[in-house]
Amino acid sequence: QVRLVESGGGLVQAGGSLRLSCAASGRAVNSYPMAWFRQAPGKEREFVAAIRWDGGHTIYADSVKGRFTISRDNAENTVYLQMDSLQPEDTAVYYCSAHGDSEWDYWGQGTQVTVSS
Repeated sequence: QVRLVESGGGLVQAGGSLRLSCAASGRAVNSYPMAWFRQAPGKEREFVAAIRWDGGHTIYADSVKGRFTISRDNAENTVYLQMDSLQPEDTAVYYCSAHGDSEWDYWGQGTQVTVSS
């Protein structure tokens, strides 16, 4: 099994920055693609960013491109999401996920990010 634990959320003013961390443990976790998703109140969960198992390729949602950066440190079994130029519309619960055999199979409990205007 894979266990994911997010941290680093909080309250920040518009224009500020936060860095989220996702500590991963479990079988072969360093071989999995990893991603961040988010869910705002009253909205469906949406994709934010993903990174290949070796960190060699990343993709982003258009809404965060140029402001967020996903990275991973396989030696520390940790995935990061650096979030800059935060806006109120970035307010959401942010979830870390690992891609198993066919889907985003594994999820953390989420961390709240609130951006005030």
